[in-house]
Amino acid sequence: MTGTPDDVSAWFRKRVPDGWFLAPVEVVVDREEIQVTGSLVDGDEAPSSAVLAEVKRFREQTRELRMALAHEAEHRFGRKVSWAVRCGREQFTFTHLAVPVMTRLRLQERVVLDTLIDAGVARSRSEALAWCVRLVGRNEAEWIDQLRQALVAVEEARAAGPDR
Repeated sequence: MTGTPDDVSAWFRKRVPDGWFLAPVEVVVDREEIQVTGSLVDGDEAPSSAVLAEVKRFREQTRELRMALAHEAEHRFGRKVSWAVRCGREQFTFTHLAVPVMTRLRLQERVVLDTLIDAGVARSRSEALAWCVRLVGRNEAEWIDQLRQALVAVEEARAAGPDR
């Protein structure tokens, strides 16, 4: 894997055509995937049939160039690329990875997941764990952002430190 999140973001912002989105793309990078998201529609309204038609039109009309950009980026950065559009509060993801993660849970943690399954919130422990992660991400977004900012400061301190 190569490229920092800032490098990847800058690369996409230079290459995504003007006029595709209302603002510069948002690029999120992890170890396996790069997700590129652009806003098609502002506002907080629920998606109407016209908005859904716009998402479909955008997806179809930009597919060839999006796939070419994705192919080049995958080769350059060693990660898969997914695309999404935002219309107000709603996000529509065209393609994405579902990456398995391995964890060991103690009894009380497994009981939480099994309760979610028994209540019909999830069909499996895997789905219940994903539900919990989404819930934390939504409800603790400010705290997660503070952690990310702190990690940036740690990386800067490491980079400024002595050579090994």
